[in-house]
Amino acid sequence: MKISSNIKNIAKEVTNWRHELHKNPELGYEESWTSDFITKKLESFNIEVHRGLGGTGVVGVLTGTNGRSNRAIGLRADMDALPIQEENEISYKSKFDGKMHACGHDGHVAMLLGAAKILSEDKNFDGTVYFIFQPAEEGGAGGLSMINDGLFDKFSIESIWGLHNWPGLDVGEIGIHKSSVMASFDRFRVLIYGRGGHAAMPQSTNDPILATSAVIQSLQQIVSRKQNPLDSVVVSVTQINSGTSFNIIPEKSEFVGTIRTINPNVRKSVSDQFLEICKSTASAYGCTAEVEIINGYPVTVNSVNESEKAIKVAQGIVGETFVKTNLSPSMGAEDFAYMLEKKPGSYIWLGAGKPRTGSMLHNSRYDFNDKIIPLGVSYWEQLVKHELKTSNT
Repeated sequence: MKISSNIKNIAKEVTNWRHELHKNPELGYEESWTSDFITKKLESFNIEVHRGLGGTGVVGVLTGTNGRSNRAIGLRADMDALPIQEENEISYKSKFDGKMHACGHDGHVAMLLGAAKILSEDKNFDGTVYFIFQPAEEGGAGGLSMINDGLFDKFSIESIWGLHNWPGLDVGEIGIHKSSVMASFDRFRVLIYGRGGHAAMPQSTNDPILATSAVIQSLQQIVSRKQNPLDSVVVSVTQINSGTSFNIIPEKSEFVGTIRTINPNVRKSVSDQFLEICKSTASAYGCTAEVEIINGYPVTVNSVNESEKAIKVAQGIVGETFVKTNLSPSMGAEDFAYMLEKKPGSYIWLGAGKPRTGSMLHNSRYDFNDKIIPLGVSYWEQLVKHELKTSNT
């Protein structure tokens, strides 16, 4: 790996920032301490700071000293924690019960701050960099909130870039997709209404539990029979609630879950099929279905041109062999998708190696791998210098 001496020299400092962030996790839209921490660091680098977008979001603005280009790019890091009780016994363990950085956003913030520090000392680029620290990625759509608060209106950003640490991908490897990276996610809630009665006299009822069982079974044909097998689709029922006693057939039954798709065009067809199956199957059992589908994050789709640029930058750091361009997308979701709907850009996976104690993302024993901090800082620095080349380069 090609890591500059300047980045190696600040690696310990950036790691300390990461540990401080890990000790002070904050949930989505509550990141006041985190925003203050980021602001103080950026101001110490003499970087212009804007606050309040998306509630607790922070944007740092740095202009290079070479040339007079109007070009500008945005680098984004998410900064919220998860409602998980940390089980790690480490010196920088979360100070707050029921909150921890279990997805590596502490590392993402630290790496982007590291890049801001390096670039502010050098400024050897032509144009402007916007360092975007986003709240509420974990289900709160903080990216959309920043957009609605004027992120792309107030700042002339021509392209947007993001990264996520990726356990399971070796340290030193970088995964870059040229199209879909992460799935969309939608939530659903289905109420099946029947006619209740005595469990000993089912002939006098329209059993909503039986209908619910049939609906859930029938929904599996969306994946197995109604969609192209080459289009990844997940329909998962995760909770069922019904009944009050062993001898009563209830009036209604409820189930909830999630739908995930990789192809934006498939997303609507799956929702339409879901609605049709729920209603028709419930009807076949003498019941009715009330269906609510709540749209979540869209599919995260990289633009080809920007992904090619990201590949070139990554190859310059880790070598061609270690840049993986044929990885399957993840069925997890990411609200960076909203930013990529507005601007061209690329979202990459930064290999984090085998997770400690086998703990993957969103696990109570997960911990960000500090060994990848220099690589993440280097990627951001080199991306800026590649995109905002000086006039004599």
